[in-house]
Amino acid sequence: MTSQSIPNKILKWYDNNKRTLPWRKKVSKSQKEYFTLVSEFMLQQTQVKTVIPYFENFTSKIPDLKSLSRVRDVKLMKCWEGLGYYSRARNLKKSAKLIISKFKGKLPSNEEGLKSLPGVGDYTSKAIMAIAFNNKIIPIDGNVERVLKRVFYLKKEKEISKENLHKKKSFFGETNRASDYAQAVMEIGALLCKPTKPNCDQCPISRYCKSYKKNDFEIVKINKFNKQKFFEANIFQNKRKNYYLLKNRKFNFLKGMPIFPMNEIPRVKFKNHIGKRINIKMSNMDMRIAITMKNNLPLNRNGFFVDVKDLSNLTLPSFTKKILNTIR
Repeated sequence: MTSQSIPNKILKWYDNNKRTLPWRKKVSKSQKEYFTLVSEFMLQQTQVKTVIPYFENFTSKIPDLKSLSRVRDVKLMKCWEGLGYYSRARNLKKSAKLIISKFKGKLPSNEEGLKSLPGVGDYTSKAIMAIAFNNKIIPIDGNVERVLKRVFYLKKEKEISKENLHKKKSFFGETNRASDYAQAVMEIGALLCKPTKPNCDQCPISRYCKSYKKNDFEIVKINKFNKQKFFEANIFQNKRKNYYLLKNRKFNFLKGMPIFPMNEIPRVKFKNHIGKRINIKMSNMDMRIAITMKNNLPLNRNGFFVDVKDLSNLTLPSFTKKILNTIR
């Protein structure tokens, strides 16, 4: 196995099989940087197929860094509506303003500069450096993790640690086409080395894969603590049947977004609830929600009523929409 055999095989496969994605269009250097920034923010905790239509809509209405730094929050949230994790949109705008003011309108190309932007952590900084600036880096996302775990047949908790996976990524080698290569390795994980039923027959590196030789493709993950909590969503309506909402100050992941009034309840109260119940997974929380229709409006009214006819004009998180769809 020569030092270039793996990069050459992977890039050849990528050139023939890569997906057509809107942020991969051939555009100017500055536009590529903007597309990479927006797409990487959107792809945090969200699948590619979900992001595509949001990215296209977002960049058609907010086409560059300058317009992003000046966009009104109402328009920003409307363009992000339904994508979830709304703090990403707020951080994206903050980042644009910082790039304009501190970096003279140019996306920083080094890790220190990128990490100074709100919402940009270790992975996102490395992905931007590789994709937008052609740095010889392989960012490790879930897809790349899966490829490494299978290539080296990593099963023990120590073996699948982030530290060990970063050591193992030297397997991929280097190439001058660093931007394409970073995306190519992730693409193999997304299209071929799937969580179940991997397409090994099409994989350009299956001959080097220990899991393929052992015919054992099970992926071991480090268990993340997933809290299970119980809530009651209180549904108030006035005589006109308008719904009462308030700006969220309860949950970090929906700050300032419209939600139904909610309060945490004991598990036993949830189990004994006779009305409708739904489950919603948010961040690392498994939310069990009991829906209660209320007749009397709350005494401390710090919310607002929404006419059902006006819902399409209001930016609602998917969280609120799921509860709304359940009661309607």
